[in-house]
Amino acid sequence: PSPYFCGKFSKTLLMLKQTLLACFLTATIFFATSASAQTGPAYKTGLGLRFDLGEGSLYGFSAKHFLSQQLAGEATVLFGTGLNASLGAELQYHVPIANATGLSWYAGGGLQALFTKYGGGTPIWLRPMAGLDYKINTAPVNLSLDWRPTFQLNYGGGSDIGRFGLALRYTL
Repeated sequence: PSPYFCGKFSKTLLMLKQTLLACFLTATIFFATSASAQTGPAYKTGLGLRFDLGEGSLYGFSAKHFLSQQLAGEATVLFGTGLNASLGAELQYHVPIANATGLSWYAGGGLQALFTKYGGGTPIWLRPMAGLDYKINTAPVNLSLDWRPTFQLNYGGGSDIGRFGLALRYTL
């Protein structure tokens, strides 16, 4: 076989392993805490800042809204070096953590499109995620910390599993 084929196969196999690991970790968290109390969200809507940290960090705005007691949607507009903008949309499943008022864990995923300054197309990322969401009881403030690996769906693929997010929002 050609070296090109072997390189592509190795890259695909690595992405498959990373995806399976992410799914396993998310399922483990889900089943380990499924006995948590099932109450409504600590807030309905949050507007604020999001930082996406990793190779080529991004920063910008986040809007998160609960569609039901446990299902939330988040939209982001992020900026970074070499980008005009990045637009993202995600769905997240939240589960409150027992005996921890305002704290929940969540898992979900979405898509993110990156609009570059230099042309050459629009990379599309698949964004699974797992994290913690905390609403401060005494203030209209929400904090989120999550693991947000990326899997590029076009232009030859690629992945970055070492990405993390931090959000600070004003809650309504």
